[in-house]
Amino acid sequence: MARKKIRPNHEATDDLNIWPSFTDLMANAFMIISLFLLLALFKSLFLKYTAEETELNLSESETQVRVLKRQIASLENELGESLDEIRQLNRGSSNLAQRLQQSDSRADLLALEVQRLKSAPPVVVIQDSGEYQFASGSAELPQALKNYIVQDLANRIESISQQRNLYVVEIIGHTDGQINVNSPSNLDQQLEAVANGEKPINSLNPGSNVDLGLMRALEVVKELQELQKQGRLQGVQFRAYSAAQLLLPSGDFATTNRQADSKRRRIEIRFSPLGKAETIR
Repeated sequence: MARKKIRPNHEATDDLNIWPSFTDLMANAFMIISLFLLLALFKSLFLKYTAEETELNLSESETQVRVLKRQIASLENELGESLDEIRQLNRGSSNLAQRLQQSDSRADLLALEVQRLKSAPPVVVIQDSGEYQFASGSAELPQALKNYIVQDLANRIESISQQRNLYVVEIIGHTDGQINVNSPSNLDQQLEAVANGEKPINSLNPGSNVDLGLMRALEVVKELQELQKQGRLQGVQFRAYSAAQLLLPSGDFATTNRQADSKRRRIEIRFSPLGKAETIR
């Protein structure tokens, strides 16, 4: 029996040969997946790097913030200390201003006092010592004292009176605290006659230091009045007073002291304007 030769069916074979296409498709898919994986990997790495960089930057920022906080705290402390110093300086300046104001007030008072002293007439003091010393219990002027009155004191009285328009010169006799042991006083009977030049000064008998101080002051006044008769000391009036042992050279009241003290024995010459008398009834 003759064999029948089988011819291959090329059309069916071609229909069933899909492997190359499938292989290409899978290769493309693999490449695409690999690309996506690479992209995901790169993205992950980028995000990781970015996160690390951000964390590093954040850590540095936190460090800087802590440093800034410490600097701020230090500045606040310094500011607080500065404020304390400023308050202390303000208190100091306030105290200084008060002291300056007090100093200005004292300076003003001193200036007024200086001005008062400049405007006030001087007080001339003739010390009862040396050539000018009176004999004990006597009111007769020593010759040296008479010369001083004529040659120096009269000129000074004229100058001061003309400069300051002062017309009253007060002559005040001061003694020390020794007890006067003379006989009883006769000033009540003889004082006016001596003052008017009718009797000499030695006709008076001082019975106390009050009497003796007044007699010595009166004798100085009488010597100055003699100069007025010669044309000097015109317009000047003289007053004679006694302070006895009451006032010290400082002007304070004296304490009891019966010892001889030449520093307390003196004649004071004071200048004052002639004011209008007011009578109190």
